[in-house]
Amino acid sequence: MKITVVGLGYIGLPTAILFAKYGNKVTGVDLSPVMTANLNAGLIHIEEPGLTKDLNEALALGNFQASTTPVSADAYIIAVPTPNKDDLYKSCDTAYIESALTSFLSSLKKHDTIIVESTIAPRTMVDVVQPLIENEGFTVGEDIYLAHCPERVLPGNIMHELVHNPRIIGGITEKCTEKATAVYGAFVEGEIIKAQAGEAELSKLMENTFRDVNIALANELAKISYHLGIDALRVIEMANKHPRVNLHQPGPGVGGHCLAVDPYFVIAVAPEQSPLMQTAREVNNSMPAHVVAQVKAMMAEQDGNTVTLFGLTYKGNIDDIRESPAMEIKELLTESGFNVKAFDPHVISATLTGEEACEDSSLIVVLSDHSEFCEIPTNYTDKMRTQVIFDTKNTVQTVGEDVTYYNYGNLHQAKKQQQAVTI
Repeated sequence: MKITVVGLGYIGLPTAILFAKYGNKVTGVDLSPVMTANLNAGLIHIEEPGLTKDLNEALALGNFQASTTPVSADAYIIAVPTPNKDDLYKSCDTAYIESALTSFLSSLKKHDTIIVESTIAPRTMVDVVQPLIENEGFTVGEDIYLAHCPERVLPGNIMHELVHNPRIIGGITEKCTEKATAVYGAFVEGEIIKAQAGEAELSKLMENTFRDVNIALANELAKISYHLGIDALRVIEMANKHPRVNLHQPGPGVGGHCLAVDPYFVIAVAPEQSPLMQTAREVNNSMPAHVVAQVKAMMAEQDGNTVTLFGLTYKGNIDDIRESPAMEIKELLTESGFNVKAFDPHVISATLTGEEACEDSSLIVVLSDHSEFCEIPTNYTDKMRTQVIFDTKNTVQTVGEDVTYYNYGNLHQAKKQQQAVTI
């Protein structure tokens, strides 16, 4: 089968490589000539275990080629970004999808299959994608087979989960569903869940909205516990001993292209029916400012002005800074007049070493749960003016004996100390 994948980001590239690895002739399309040239030379631009190995295997088989323009294929997969619009409810911007589709419309022939993997708002397939195809004279379901097949993978384990996770296939018609199912049969070993397009759209959005709402509950609990002088992490630990309770962990906010974005796609199409989702977004969006307020209170006791951020990504052990609350916290602290230094071993632009980032610092704020941060070496903290750590991810397990350590469990103790100093 000949397959063209438009969009070679965190989902499109692994998808394209897997199709090629499993014997299909794949053209991966991206607008960047530098990126496509690097991919053809076996060099990837994202951090994902196993991806480089599989790319080079696909290249050796002669089954993968990156290009800046689409080529004629039997199946086309769209995996481009769908950002929020700058409107009241941050609705879904389909401009990249429309552009991707337009790029290969002239190559379409009868009985081709088009699959949209990008996360989209409900009714996007029917209201946006289908009309663009039928304006070319095709009838969807008869001439062209159209489906929405959202990904549901965890960064850091994408290559395994693309193969083994259940896959939702949401066709415009039953025939579309069957044709898209046949495409993914090339490598998917997980359960195939056949659905209508609208069901697939809303299901993917609700998976991420569920997590967003539950994280908001944990973040709100952290604020309540701080106010009451109670250990939030101990409360969560005990509550989760209940066989039917699974409270999430609080953090500095919610990031990434999924949890911080997808709920708005539902909110925008049904604002009056989604008050809970809107409140959850407000709570999670408030966390960067909450963290900055705690940092200001801690730094008010110090004679220094340097704050060190450990981690810029939205989650651990990846290089993705999209919608990362750490980036917002960095900006807010800088605007507040602090000298902000950052250390992130997974982000190329964060060029400082741990020792360099800690030199003359009065506070380390852990914002990503990288495995490298489980232990904070003494050669880092020995460089600090004041050895204090505020761990917003509860990821640090070992620190030097001279280090004062705070997380959402004992943060209220810092508050008491600050009040005592004020008195």
